[in-house]
Amino acid sequence: MTKILVTGAAGFIGSHLAGRLLDRGDEVVGIDNLNDYYDVQLKKDRLARLEQRENFRNYQVSLEDRDVIADIFRKEKFDRVVNLAAQAGVRYSLINPHAYMDSNIVGFMNILEGCRHNDVEHLVYASSSSVYGANTTMPFSVHHNVDHPVSLYAASKKANELMAHTYSHLYGLPTTGLRFFTVYGPWGRPDMAMFLFTSAILEGRPIDVFNHGKMRRDFTYVDDIVEGVIRTLDNTATPNPQWSGDIPDSATSKAPYKIYNIGNNSPVELMHLIETIENTIGKEAKKNMLPIQPGDVPATYADVDDLVNDVGFKPSTSIEEGVGNFISWYRDYYKQ
Repeated sequence: MTKILVTGAAGFIGSHLAGRLLDRGDEVVGIDNLNDYYDVQLKKDRLARLEQRENFRNYQVSLEDRDVIADIFRKEKFDRVVNLAAQAGVRYSLINPHAYMDSNIVGFMNILEGCRHNDVEHLVYASSSSVYGANTTMPFSVHHNVDHPVSLYAASKKANELMAHTYSHLYGLPTTGLRFFTVYGPWGRPDMAMFLFTSAILEGRPIDVFNHGKMRRDFTYVDDIVEGVIRTLDNTATPNPQWSGDIPDSATSKAPYKIYNIGNNSPVELMHLIETIENTIGKEAKKNMLPIQPGDVPATYADVDDLVNDVGFKPSTSIEEGVGNFISWYRDYYKQ
């Protein structure tokens, strides 16, 4: 039995991932501080489903609590670690920047130290499509330069990739960073467009449509994200013997370090998403058409060739199927 730490186990992706790992017979230990960035009850309900299972337990602590995290690593002796805990949200990083430094930088530092000192086989961690920032070449490739973030959230995720590389280089710690593209699905986050639009349409409230509906996002269904996480977790990062400092490849290294995109490879215009939600619910949305928000990018589109070549997986859930599944869950959970 493999013992795996999943940080952010009460979160959207973390709870789905923990469930899948338990299904295949792994022992899963969660860490989640159950903070109030969004509805704590939703987090508790996700966690309650996991706590009914054998071979799962959760520590309610914050990643930035250095001594406690170090003690957990020493006590548990994890085989592998998946770090999904982070302060999420692009727009919130304009309001509360210090939260991103505490969780995403200090917290990730403590995870790296825990892995380093306790012989962890492989660290997989969540990065984000937001690291592409001001890039406009589509689709976004892990081999592109990503030195121009346009939000502090994006900068913190880019920093995680740099920190991970340092530990892979100095200590031989295998690390794999996963750039997630707009994840949605059942048990999703209330601050995301899918959730906001669905709740507003069902309740007859207007929705805010930024960039006048011309945003394009590579919406990726949560089951596809989880499959990608598990496949990369099982495929421990190794050095690239062809890597050269003369022409450095940002997605690999002479150290055991890898970066992958996990996206649907099929961007959807915001208006099409809204139409799909409207058609599924059977009700038209009232729309407030607004300009693009600071920190947002107009489009995302994932090149997933490396993921396909290395682990044989390509996300494929259509927006119609995914929206249908999300709205079925939403109506059931909120008794609508």
